[in-house]
Amino acid sequence: MFGTILTSIFTLMHIYVSWRTYSIPFVKQHMPIKIFIPLSLFLWAVFILGRVYGHRETGTLAWILELLGMNWMAVLFLTFLPLLLVDLVTLFGFMMPRLAASLRGWALIAGLTLSAIALFQGLRPPVVQNYEVRIPDLPVDMDGTVIVALSDLHLGTLLGERWLEARMTQVKAQKPDLLVMLGDIFEGHGPPKNKLISTFRRLNPPLGVWAVTGNHEFHGHSHTSIRAMEESGFQVLRNRWVEVRPGLVLAGVDDLTSRRRRGLKGDFISQALKDRPVNATILLSHTPWEAEKAAGAGVSLMLSGHTHGGQIWPFDYLVRLAYPLLEGRYEVGGMPVIVTRGAGTWGPRMRLWSPGEILRVTLRSKGKDSK
Repeated sequence: MFGTILTSIFTLMHIYVSWRTYSIPFVKQHMPIKIFIPLSLFLWAVFILGRVYGHRETGTLAWILELLGMNWMAVLFLTFLPLLLVDLVTLFGFMMPRLAASLRGWALIAGLTLSAIALFQGLRPPVVQNYEVRIPDLPVDMDGTVIVALSDLHLGTLLGERWLEARMTQVKAQKPDLLVMLGDIFEGHGPPKNKLISTFRRLNPPLGVWAVTGNHEFHGHSHTSIRAMEESGFQVLRNRWVEVRPGLVLAGVDDLTSRRRRGLKGDFISQALKDRPVNATILLSHTPWEAEKAAGAGVSLMLSGHTHGGQIWPFDYLVRLAYPLLEGRYEVGGMPVIVTRGAGTWGPRMRLWSPGEILRVTLRSKGKDSK
C-alpha cells in the first residue's frame, strides 16, 4: 500500500515538474521537445525500476537503480515546492505572464540548489551528538557511564560494509560502556550480508550491545532481520527488561508503529517494564510514542529514533504531525526523552538541513545536567 501511494504521488509530481520546467523559455530554447519528453520518461522509469528492482534485489545494478531513483525522488520534491509556490503566487502564469516564466526559472534553480545541499548533507558522516543526563537513582559508582546509541542505519543496498566500518570506528572512538541499537538497523528487504554481521560482532563494550526492533525489522519475514540482529551479537529486548548492572535497568519495547499498523493492541510499555526492580531505568523504543506512559511508570530516560528528524525539509512539518517528539531532547512528565534523527538515511542519500547523528549520552548521578 505504501509503495503504491508513494509511486502515485511521485508520478503526479513528475508530470507537474516536467510540465512547468518546459514552460521556462531558457529550457524551450535549448532543448527540443523530442528530447525533453524521452528524457522525462527515462527519469520516471529510473524511479520505478529503483522501487521495483533496486529496492528488492542486491548487486551493482540494484545499487545504481535505487541510488538514482531515490535521489531523483528527493530532487523532484525539492523542485516541486518552489515551482508550485511561484504558480500559486502568479495564478499559474495568468498574472504577470512574462515575469511568471522568469520566476519559474529561478524556482527551478532554487530547487536544484536545495537538492545539491541535501545531497552534500546526506553523504556527510553522521556527527556525534553529546548529551549529559542526570538520573537521581543512578548508583554513584555508575556516574559517568557512557551510552552510545545508533538508530536508523538502514543497511542494505545503498549503505553497506564500507559505510558501516566507518560508523564502527566512530563508535569505538567514543569508548562506550554500553551500546544500544534503536531499530531499523537493516533495510529489511532480503537477508543482510554476512559481512555486515561480522562487522557488528567486533563490538564489545563492557556492558554489552542491546537492541530493539524498528519498523523495518518487520518488513517481509520479520524473523530474518531479528535473527540477523542476534547473530550480530545484539541482545534484543522484545518487551522485556534486564538489569545490566546492579542499580541500572535497561528495558526495550517492540516497534510501536509496526504494532499499530498491524492492528495489534496492548499496553506494550507496561509489559516491557513489568516486575522490574525499583532502580534507574532506561527505556529503548524505536518509535517516540507513549512517553507520558513511560514517565508515569518511573522510567528515568527514554531513547528513540525512527523520525529521521524529517530528513528533508520541509517534510519534517508533516512528520511532526505523527511524531511530535521529532528530534533532540525533550522533558515529558519530568523524564528526559532523546530522539535521534538517525545515523543513516531512508530512500535518498539526502538530508536537508542536518546530517545524520550518533548519540553519546553520559549518565550523571548528581549535579546539573546539560547538553
